[in-house]
Amino acid sequence: MNPETQMQFLYTLRSRGVTDLRVLEAMEKVDRGLFVQGLFADRAYEDRPLSIPCGQTISQPSIVGLMTQALDVRPRDKVLEIGTGSGYQAAILSHLARRVYSVERHRELAIAARKIIDGLGLVNVTVMTSDGSLGLPDQAPFDRILLTAAPEDPPANLLAQLSEGGIMVLPVGQSGAVQTLIKAQKTADGIEYTELCEVRFVPLVEGIAQGA
Repeated sequence: MNPETQMQFLYTLRSRGVTDLRVLEAMEKVDRGLFVQGLFADRAYEDRPLSIPCGQTISQPSIVGLMTQALDVRPRDKVLEIGTGSGYQAAILSHLARRVYSVERHRELAIAARKIIDGLGLVNVTVMTSDGSLGLPDQAPFDRILLTAAPEDPPANLLAQLSEGGIMVLPVGQSGAVQTLIKAQKTADGIEYTELCEVRFVPLVEGIAQGA
């Protein structure tokens, strides 16, 4: 990314509500162009979602920024991402957290993302092919959980894998319709929900993709 493109990229993020300096610095360090290949490579720095293999998408940068900002990741946090996709979000989280676990139901995507992340030397990220709807109970509890696919309601089993005081950010709603991005914070008294904005994500699907 050349300096002029980078400046425009960061300006767009700020203008759309991404104001957390740590998040902006993390996004400045991760070149989205590495995660967008083929037909859409020349549109990597536009603020729009783009298609990637397996019928999935890489989210638009401003939504990535807003989700990361809402997650409020701290340097000692252990983070779980459900839906690796291209690996772009996991790479950004790697600059903010102590440890990032990212699960993807499409083996092809997981392999490609792992290759890019390894090439960037991001040693605190673990990418695996797994059923994201189950979370990662063996590594729970997590300080932060991020979903990049939408269930119809916040999954109780994933909330159970969140530590007290922890935060989960996820889109909820039916696929094909406008969904709501929400922040769920786990307290001693239960879960507190905050609605953030309207979004549109692929649905959260159970199981590992066939052929994966």
